[in-house]
Amino acid sequence: QVQLVESGGGLVQAGDSLRLSCAASGRTFGFVSMGWFRQAPGKEREFVAGITWNGHRTSYAASLKGRFTISGDNAKDTVSLLMINPKPEETAVYYCAAASELRSTVPTNRNDYSYWGQGTQVTVSS
Repeated sequence: QVQLVESGGGLVQAGDSLRLSCAASGRTFGFVSMGWFRQAPGKEREFVAGITWNGHRTSYAASLKGRFTISGDNAKDTVSLLMINPKPEETAVYYCAAASELRSTVPTNRNDYSYWGQGTQVTVSS
């Protein structure tokens, strides 16, 4: 049994910052990578950032241009996403996900992630 619980969402102004957190519980020893995805109304769920469970590799969506940072603490089974200068068009439900299949790179396809949280709403006002 695996559970991922996101927290930290809410209303943020463009230009400010917001940190999302994801707490994992259960059979986390099988995790290889963790990722953050987001889904805006009427749009597909898209990759935001990912990190290997050991923290050695990260991957980001090109659109972020260095504004977001993913970090993990596998001793505490948590992963965070620091959002710097978010934009109104990045308003979405943000999901935490975990992958258990070993790959040479951080997976960016949502189909590569087996476990998902319920999501946390992030609303960016202009």
